[in-house]
Amino acid sequence: MSTQNSVVAVYRTHTEADQAVKELQRGGVDMHKLSIVGKGYHTDEQVVGYYNTGDRMKYWGKVGAFWGGFWGLLFGSALFVIPGLGPILAAGPVVAWIVAGLESAVAVGGLGVLGAGLYSIGIPKDSIVKYETALKTDQFVLIAHGTAAEVARAKDIIETTHPAQLDLHSAEAVAA
Repeated sequence: MSTQNSVVAVYRTHTEADQAVKELQRGGVDMHKLSIVGKGYHTDEQVVGYYNTGDRMKYWGKVGAFWGGFWGLLFGSALFVIPGLGPILAAGPVVAWIVAGLESAVAVGGLGVLGAGLYSIGIPKDSIVKYETALKTDQFVLIAHGTAAEVARAKDIIETTHPAQLDLHSAEAVAA
C-alpha cells in the first residue's frame, strides 16, 4: 500500500459535484490530481450509450452533459460494472487505482476493486465502506490527492461547497 495525501468529499447530486470541480479549477487545483466516481444514471433511466475515441469518452444519458464535461477536464475516464455497486463512471487518477485494484482486490481482504484501489493510496478501510455506501445511494465521490499543501488547499476550497461528507487522509497519519 502506498500512502498519499488525499481529501475525499461526498456530494448528494451531480450538480453539487460539478460545482465543486469548477471551484477547484478556479482555485488553481491541478486537475490531473482530481478524480470523481459516481453512478451515471438511475435504474429507471435508459442509457443510450458510451463510446471512447482516442483520449475522449462520451456518455449519452440523463446526466450526459455532467459526465461529458469531466471527460475533457480530468485525466482518464472509464465505465466499470462492479459487483455490489453496479455500473459506475469514473474520471481522473482513480481509474488507474481501480485497474490496479482489479489485480490486488483479493490481497486486500474483503474489499472490492474500487475499495482496493482507494486502499492502495492510503485510504482506510472504514472510510472506503462509507464511500462505497455513498455510491450505492447514487451520490458522487470526489477525490483530490497530492502533497500535504495541495490537499490542504483543495480541502479549504471543497469546504466552501458544503459536501455531505468531507474527510482528510494524510500520508503522515497512515504511516503512524
